[in-house]
Amino acid sequence: MLSSLFGYYLNSYFLSFMQITPSGLIESKLPAVKTTIFSSMSQLAQQHQAINLGQGFPDFDCDPALIDSVHQAMLAGHNQYPPMPGTPVLRQAIATKVNALYHAHYDADTEITVTAGATQAIMTSILACVHPGDEVIVIEPAYDSYIPTIQLAGGIPVLVGMRFENNRFSVDWDLLASKISPKTRCILINSPHNPTGMSFSKEDLASLANILRDTRILLISDEVYEHMVFDGKQHHSVASHAELAQRSFIISSFGKTYHVTGWKVGYVLAPKLLTAEFRKVHQFNVFTVNTPMQVGIAHFMQDHRHHLQLPDFYQQKRDVFRNALANSKFKLLPCDGTYFQCVDYSAISDQTELEFATWLTTEIGVAAIPVSAFYQEQKQNKLVRFCFAKKTETLNAALKRLQQI
Repeated sequence: MLSSLFGYYLNSYFLSFMQITPSGLIESKLPAVKTTIFSSMSQLAQQHQAINLGQGFPDFDCDPALIDSVHQAMLAGHNQYPPMPGTPVLRQAIATKVNALYHAHYDADTEITVTAGATQAIMTSILACVHPGDEVIVIEPAYDSYIPTIQLAGGIPVLVGMRFENNRFSVDWDLLASKISPKTRCILINSPHNPTGMSFSKEDLASLANILRDTRILLISDEVYEHMVFDGKQHHSVASHAELAQRSFIISSFGKTYHVTGWKVGYVLAPKLLTAEFRKVHQFNVFTVNTPMQVGIAHFMQDHRHHLQLPDFYQQKRDVFRNALANSKFKLLPCDGTYFQCVDYSAISDQTELEFATWLTTEIGVAAIPVSAFYQEQKQNKLVRFCFAKKTETLNAALKRLQQI
């Protein structure tokens, strides 16, 4: 006891003598990172009792059959560490699904890894292939985890802004090609795209293949909204493009697909050699992922209707949202996929996007996310993003308030 007290006071003395405060003992690896816009807007919504259409998660429950599957897995004793890459039954179910949807064969043992959600999968993919000084091309607007993760790996983000013309976002592939340098290690893409709601076409994948051909550049494809593509269109996965698939980490999320974002279970598809490098990092990052969730999801996946019917489920919600605002002062951008709808508010206000989103939350009682938050340079297009993955009563209540603007 005395020695512990002596050590404490001695330590305090030296800190005082050296005029070092605890905060001065560490130099931040991410000095520019602050509280995310999602947390800030959700907190603001709670303070003002606003309807939260900002943060991207459902406010409804998942299928009770999925809960039952997980419960049965627990009762059956699936409660200890699973194999590091994921339970064999889930990896095989993923392989079957991917083959059926995209006619792509991934070996369940050597080319599929179960992850603790998509964000971990993105981070591990980047850490596995990006070395200090490597450049990583990121298309903006971009999900907020991409750039900090690149920086943690010692990489250099190279930003390519999307084209925004006639109220529609698209990728300028010529501009992207011009950003490639001898230091380019990989390109990070996202389709269906958060926040814009656009989805890559076959032509987009062909353009990307032309750019990457005869290079050693890798591709990280964030496809967490793969089962939310509307109007009878198909999701064009990188897995369906054999040439691109050979250089790609492809990421998806059961949380998004099955309305269980809090479970944090996703997966990565990659060729054998890329998977080997991915797993080297994965085993020291999280090592394994929740066992009963994996076994329960694998059982639930046997009924393919759960993901095949998802586009219709979310299209109905999208159409409710769009129809209600069709004659409002908001201008609706196209929404080809995801569960996000972007709107142009330029006919309502000259405020910045953050100012308008704050006003919507505090005065109208509906929270949204400014699209400028998805840019490093806070680009202003007078756009905010709403999430329509909500109960019908939640959407109707929010839309009633928005219609009055």
